[in-house]
Amino acid sequence: MLSKTELLYTLALQRTPNLGDTSAKKLLHHVGSAEGIFKEKPSNLLKIHGIGCFKVKQLQQKNLLDLAREELHFIASENISYRYFKDARYPENLKHCMDGPILFFQRGNIDLENKKIISIVGTRKITTYRISFCEKLVAELAPFNPVIVSGFAYGIDICAHKSAIANGLQNIACLAHGMNRIYPKAHQKYMPKVAQNGGFVSEFWSSDTFSRNNFLKRNRIIAGMSQATIVIESAAKGGSLVTADIANSYSRDVFAVPGGATDSQSQGCNMLIKTHQASIITSAADLVYQLGWDLDQIQKPPPQLFTTLNEQEKILFDFLKDKDKVVLDAIAIGCKMPTYKVAQLLLKLEMKALVRPLPGKLFQWI
Repeated sequence: MLSKTELLYTLALQRTPNLGDTSAKKLLHHVGSAEGIFKEKPSNLLKIHGIGCFKVKQLQQKNLLDLAREELHFIASENISYRYFKDARYPENLKHCMDGPILFFQRGNIDLENKKIISIVGTRKITTYRISFCEKLVAELAPFNPVIVSGFAYGIDICAHKSAIANGLQNIACLAHGMNRIYPKAHQKYMPKVAQNGGFVSEFWSSDTFSRNNFLKRNRIIAGMSQATIVIESAAKGGSLVTADIANSYSRDVFAVPGGATDSQSQGCNMLIKTHQASIITSAADLVYQLGWDLDQIQKPPPQLFTTLNEQEKILFDFLKDKDKVVLDAIAIGCKMPTYKVAQLLLKLEMKALVRPLPGKLFQWI
């Protein structure tokens, strides 16, 4: 745990433009502390290999400590904790990544000690088949009690988080923005369950603007925290392919779910497999075998938390159980309930892993 003063200077170091985490770590290694870096003579900093005049000049910007004070006030007032790259609580896998963040923030109940950690990523335009695959995969992995990491975005990400919740697994949402917001807003309803058994991490400040580059930076944390990365579904281009590339650069295992030769939504996964950038995965057994997880150490699956339905939930169950996909308004009419009430009940059933939401306000009983 850093002292308040050292945390302030570490925040200033993190905020220094054009420095980067690799250079920041190099400075910390040579000088010994963030406070020392800002108080060191520029001529001495220039003696450090790879730290030139441009970076030293960036450290001399007068507003860095003022910005750091503002962010320090924010994280203190919002009861946000942090993890420093030299601390024992910093994720072990991420410690071995040269460009891992020197500092990141977190909320929730995150416990990574002696845990199997995997990331699940993929397209935001998820198909129904891959939703089913993701749900089945996480359920099959549940006896090993892994931590599921993803980006809390639309598509594969939120499917992975919900599947982890349904199976009582710890899951971590790695955000591409500060802790003062959530994107997409539609996923706010899942936040309590994620925080209850897992939580949220981010290296971004409350003052950071929302940009596409944030997602690319975020991807290295998703890949870096994990023992293996699984790409469920991806077109020829996409952020999940970037995450897979980063995972490979860290010498981590990468898996991809194959698809049909003419399936545009599977081109990215097929390419990863074809070019030997990922191993094929068709079930949890493929991952368990390749990672060498000990079958004798399987943890007993956690008890199901949701085994009963109340009267109103049973009405929805009776209406949906023999149907394929039903639109929200049709459910409300069929169950003789207000639409807003049905929406509330469906969310509860979704969190119990009994109902699956589909595009177009469609719902399907699982």
